[in-house]
Amino acid sequence: MAKTSTRPRVNRAPLHRLRQPKTTTNRQASHRLSHVKNATDSAVRSWSSFLWGYLVSPIIGGALVDYYGGKRVMAYGVALWSLATFLSPWAAARSLWLFLSTRVLLGMAEGVALPSMNNMVLRWFPRTERSSAVGIAMAGFQLGNTIGLLLSPIIMSRAGIFGPFVIFGLFGFLWVLVWISAISGTPGENAQISAHELDYITRGQKLVKTQSGGERLRKVPPFSKLLSKWPTWALISANAMHSWGYFVILSWMPVYFKTIYHVNLREAAWFSALPWVMMAVLGYVAGVVSDRLIQNGTSITLTRKIMQTIGFVGPGVALLGLNAAKSPVIASAWLTIAVGLKSFGHSGFLVNLQEIAPQYAGVLHGMSNTAGTFAAILGTVGAGFFVDRMGSFRGFLILTSLLYFSSTLFWDIFATGERVDFDGTG
Repeated sequence: MAKTSTRPRVNRAPLHRLRQPKTTTNRQASHRLSHVKNATDSAVRSWSSFLWGYLVSPIIGGALVDYYGGKRVMAYGVALWSLATFLSPWAAARSLWLFLSTRVLLGMAEGVALPSMNNMVLRWFPRTERSSAVGIAMAGFQLGNTIGLLLSPIIMSRAGIFGPFVIFGLFGFLWVLVWISAISGTPGENAQISAHELDYITRGQKLVKTQSGGERLRKVPPFSKLLSKWPTWALISANAMHSWGYFVILSWMPVYFKTIYHVNLREAAWFSALPWVMMAVLGYVAGVVSDRLIQNGTSITLTRKIMQTIGFVGPGVALLGLNAAKSPVIASAWLTIAVGLKSFGHSGFLVNLQEIAPQYAGVLHGMSNTAGTFAAILGTVGAGFFVDRMGSFRGFLILTSLLYFSSTLFWDIFATGERVDFDGTG
C-alpha cells in the first residue's frame, strides 16, 4: 500500500559533502532565511494544499471504512489519488490554482488510506500479530516514499518533469486492479483459507459485537461518547504529536540545515532515503517486539505504553542532540535517529485504535487523523512564525522536544489496551 510521495524533487549528492561545516550566527541565519524560504514557497504551498485536503476526509472516510470495510474504501481512495496524480501535469500547465486543486484532491483521497489499512489488519490478524502487520504496512508507506524520491529524478531525466506524475498515476490504477481482484475484504470471504486458519484469525475477535446488516453503523457514530473517554484523548494527543514531529522534520529540516550548516539537504541522497528506510525497518522491528511481549504475557496496555514512550522520548532526545550538534554529519545522524524512533509509535497509538474501539476503529482513526493534520499545519506554519520572530530554529526544536515529553506523560497516564465501552452496554 505504498503511497506516491508528494514531496518536491530531491537530487542526489554524497554524504561526504556534509563534512566541511561552516558556522553561522543567528543574525546571519536570520538575514539569509528569507532567501531560503522564498526558494521553498511553492513546495510549502503544495504541502498546505495537500494537508487541507487531508484534513477534510479522514472522519468521513473512517466512518465509511467502518460501514463498507477497508477493501472497498481503499480501492476508491487509491483510484482518486492516482487520478489526481495523473492529472497534475495537465492542471499545472493551465493554472496554479488548478494544480493546487489536484493536491487538495490528492489529500482528500489519501485521508482514507490509514483507516482502511487499520480496518484490514483488524479483520485479518489476531491480536497477537497486529503490531507486526501494522509495522509491515507502514514500512510499505515509508519505502514507497523512498522509492518514489529515488526514481523521480531518473524518470524526469528521461520523460521530463511531469514524467513521475504520469507514471505513478498509471501504476496506481494498476494497483487498484490487482487489489480488487486479489484481496478479500474479510477472511470469511476468501475461498482459499482453511477452516483452521479462519478459526485462528477470528478466535481473538469475538469481543467485537456482530451487528446485523441493517444495524451495522447506519446510525451516526457516537462522537460525544467517543470524546467523553480519556483513552480517546490519549489517541488524539498521540496522533497530533506524531504528525507535528513528522511534518516539521519533513518541511523544515532542509531549511534548518541550509541555514545553520549551509548544506542543501535537497541535494543529499541520504536525506531522501536513509531516515525513511530507518523508519520502515525500526517500525517493523517494533511490531515484532510488541507482538512478542504480548505473546509472552505482557499486558497489551503496558506494551502500548512502552512502544509509544520509545516513539516519543526517542525523537525528543534526538532533536535535543541535533540542536546541540556542532557539525552537519552529527546533526544528520541525530535526525536519522529521530525519524527512525518515531516509528515505534506505530506499535503504540496506531494499533491501539483497533483495541479500544474495534467497532468504531475507522471513525476514531479519522478523528485522531484530523487532529494530527491540524497539528501538522500548526507545526509547519508555526515554525515559520517562530523563526521569523526569534531568528533561530534552535528554540523551536527545544519546544518540539518538550511537546514530545509532555505527550509521553499524557499517553502513559490515560492510554489503555483494553476495549472501552462507548455504547453504554457495560
